Amino acid sequence: MFIMWKIIYRAFLLFISLTILTGVCYPLAVTGLARLCFPSQSNGSFIRHQGKVIGSALVGQDFQTVKYFHGRPSAANYDVLASGGSNLSATNRQLIKTVTERINIVRKENGLPADCSIPGDLVTASASGLDPNISPESALLQIPRIAKARKLPNATIRQLIQKHTEYPFLRLFGVSRVNVLQLNLALDSLKIGG
Repeated sequence: MFIMWKIIYRAFLLFISLTILTGVCYPLAVTGLARLCFPSQSNGSFIRHQGKVIGSALVGQDFQTVKYFHGRPSAANYDVLASGGSNLSATNRQLIKTVTERINIVRKENGLPADCSIPGDLVTASASGLDPNISPESALLQIPRIAKARKLPNATIRQLIQKHTEYPFLRLFGVSRVNVLQLNLALDSLKIGG
């Protein structure tokens, strides 16, 4: 009987020790290291404008007005607590209907002909439903609409897109992308037009 209690006591001590080590010490060490090495990222990659937090570089926002770049659609309505995709297959009728409607909206908003191809990221939600980036092609497609609404030359907006395009690591791994919130902030900073 004494041996059994001794084993239980040791198991309990081991349990408490591992709980403190893996549940307290390790998370504190990783958090401290992250804050030291990556202060912005560990705090949410917030974007500030005029001293106020207006969003995160990691979470998309819904821009609907004609004078702003529009981002990817969200299956989660841009709600970080409801993050996730629709999980509909490519042959699902509801997904096909939704994407077709989005294609028609993009064509109408941007004055595009019916035979103009639309980049997939403008009409499909990402797996998280919160992707903050679009492809440079999606941004370039929106130039005429934004230039007209803001009374800016197309070339000015094209330069802004080029300036804010992030290229893949070594230009090999990944795809080029443009952060929509940062691009729209840059548009607002031009202070020309509407």
